[in-house]
Amino acid sequence: MENMENIENIPQEEPYKESPFADSPYVMEEPEEIECEAYIPEELPCVKKKNRSLKGLKICIAIMLVIALVAAGCGITAYCVNSYWDYQMRHMVAYVNYYVADLQQQIEDNSFTGNGNSISGTPGVSDGLTPGQIHAQNKNSVVGIANQGISTNIFGQVTETASSGSGFIISEDGYIITNYHVIEGATTLTVIMNDEKEYAATVVGYDSSNDFALIKIDATGLNPVVLGDSDDLIVGDQVAAIGNPLGEMTNSLTVGYISVKDRSVTIENSIINVLQTDTAINPGNSGGPLFNMKGEVIGITTAKSTGDAVESIGFAIPINDVKGMIEELLEKGYISTPYMGVSITNEWDGVGVYVASVEPGSPAFSAGLKKGDLIVGLGEYATTTLAELDKALHNFEPGDTTTVSVYRNRQVVELSITFGEKNQSAG
Repeated sequence: MENMENIENIPQEEPYKESPFADSPYVMEEPEEIECEAYIPEELPCVKKKNRSLKGLKICIAIMLVIALVAAGCGITAYCVNSYWDYQMRHMVAYVNYYVADLQQQIEDNSFTGNGNSISGTPGVSDGLTPGQIHAQNKNSVVGIANQGISTNIFGQVTETASSGSGFIISEDGYIITNYHVIEGATTLTVIMNDEKEYAATVVGYDSSNDFALIKIDATGLNPVVLGDSDDLIVGDQVAAIGNPLGEMTNSLTVGYISVKDRSVTIENSIINVLQTDTAINPGNSGGPLFNMKGEVIGITTAKSTGDAVESIGFAIPINDVKGMIEELLEKGYISTPYMGVSITNEWDGVGVYVASVEPGSPAFSAGLKKGDLIVGLGEYATTTLAELDKALHNFEPGDTTTVSVYRNRQVVELSITFGEKNQSAG
């Protein structure tokens, strides 16, 4: 409180009365008045105020017109596109309907043309019957054949033999095709029909080098097969075999495919051209038919490869290779084949066929062939192997004249040969 009393005793003087700056030479003077003219704003040219609402309306109308035009254009385009595709689809449907109708008509008329038994040459695709239909159609055309014969062993002992095979009927009056080895050495031949009727058969003729034989039974009103064209086959075509495997399983059906068209194999000491198939062909099937999927015979089943490691390899003689023989047997009762008169071996395989001997007075003797010659050509056909020579001979008839090319003394000599005739018959 003491301090408060001191404050109250402070003299109250006018502020800064005794200021040391009171007599300063710097005296604050009154400001000089300056005269200024009043500001008058410059007048600008008159500008008409725009009507913004009218401008927006015009823009909206323009946009709407553009949208309308675009929509109209799209509609026209869509209509044109739809009309074009509608026309194309109607045209395509009409074409497909026409094609299907034409194909159905061809099938009804049995005039459908394919490659062999395949659609447009496509391997393995059937254009005709099912295996079951083939069997039903041909079961009465396939027969079993029993062979009773006599053979003499190395000790001179005579024994009776029995074997069996298959065959197929080619005429209503009882002509039947089979393999030569099925009827070889027979003293009695018996044909067993599908209904188990039995007929005695006689041999009309054969060609042992092609394992082919024609026999005859005394019957009428039989059901013959239809012979096809084996040249139309391609690898991969489906085929079916009907036969009498093991001599007791009559009319068994097996199905497979063509594996190779032209295969040379040795059967009964003869080299023949065959079809190779994976169709199961067992003992007793020999001589039976091999069908394409139209139900036509295109081969004569003839052999099966043997061996523990061999599976699904069977052979059939192409039917085209024996058609001429069938006609010849029916007309003349025998088969005539071109005859050279040489004994040949295949020990120079790949170079030429070796002539082991020449029969005196034979066509080969007259042509000038000699022992030791290598036959390398017959006419236009190369004959570097025995199979090729055998195949080349099938292109000639008895009485034909051609060239035979032989390799002799390190040069090729061409000789002229006229074939003789060799008959094969039942007698």
